[in-house]
Amino acid sequence: EIVRMGAAKHWSIWEGSSVTLLPDRSVVDHFSDPHIALSIARIECHYFINGGFFKKDGELLDNVAHVHHLPAIIVQGRYDVVCPAESAYELHCAWPNSQLHVVPDAGHSALELGISAQLVTATNSFKQ
Repeated sequence: EIVRMGAAKHWSIWEGSSVTLLPDRSVVDHFSDPHIALSIARIECHYFINGGFFKKDGELLDNVAHVHHLPAIIVQGRYDVVCPAESAYELHCAWPNSQLHVVPDAGHSALELGISAQLVTATNSFKQ
């Protein structure tokens, strides 16, 4: 259990250190909490072992025709090292009814100001 917790904590600290463009001690501290660390490590290991929530690589792009008629707004941090901008661009190109918003001063975290602002704007744009 000690080895598992140590590995989980190291993984989670790395994750907390990489999700924001600029280092954010409060994010790293949160990810360092043993319960958070173990939860994050378990979830991410599950995704890695099981290919995320897709059955195969490329499944979203291969099946975008099923949803391409729907409007979509893709919000991507320019410096996201978790989900590369190339993936968002490829999805945008395959989804003709999508808009791509690249936030120039953000990484992966929805808590970064530019990302959260774009997500709120995107959500509000779908109000009826």
